[in-house]
Amino acid sequence: MNTNISAIQYGIYLRQKANSIAKELFRKSIHICSSFVPFFLSLAFYTTIAMLLFAVCGYSVCELLRLKGVTIPLISKVTEVAARKRDENRFVLGPVTLVFGIILAAILLPPESARVGIFALAFGDGLASLSGKLIGRITIPGSHGKTVAGSLTCFLAVFIAVFCCSTNCYVSLVTALFAMLLEMLPLSDFDNLIIPLAIGAVFGMMI
Repeated sequence: MNTNISAIQYGIYLRQKANSIAKELFRKSIHICSSFVPFFLSLAFYTTIAMLLFAVCGYSVCELLRLKGVTIPLISKVTEVAARKRDENRFVLGPVTLVFGIILAAILLPPESARVGIFALAFGDGLASLSGKLIGRITIPGSHGKTVAGSLTCFLAVFIAVFCCSTNCYVSLVTALFAMLLEMLPLSDFDNLIIPLAIGAVFGMMI
């Protein structure tokens, strides 16, 4: 009897784990897709900014309606699929901070620095979270569950992204180290605002 109960409990655990990983894959795929924004900014800066603002306003309206029980086709489903456990029955803030982090970086930083900051958000933060979910075993004290595997993935992803932009190994190393340390902080969804601005600014000071 106990063996059967343990098998059922383990099966439930596996399903919950798989669901959590699927949600993280979906959520972070949105992060990674933001790496295309610098390309569109280079083609049509103000049009891209306007489209991002329109998207975040539309999303916010849909989220407010969802919380009132009004289902918006596709958008409400996407939010439901991507939402973390902590976001249940709450306004899912992540997409809003993601877009505003990108917009602020684009407006306040020089184009090359903004591109690095956005890449750090897209690849560093995005892949770190996936890596932590998939292979993270050792957690970092005081980081609210951040893992060593996730932080190392962030370092590697940002190093490669910055090196592709600058071809400078020293600048890439320092920027990646700073990104890794910043990613360890328990910033919740506000990391989307802080990472592109902070990483872009650090890069800009070294070039």
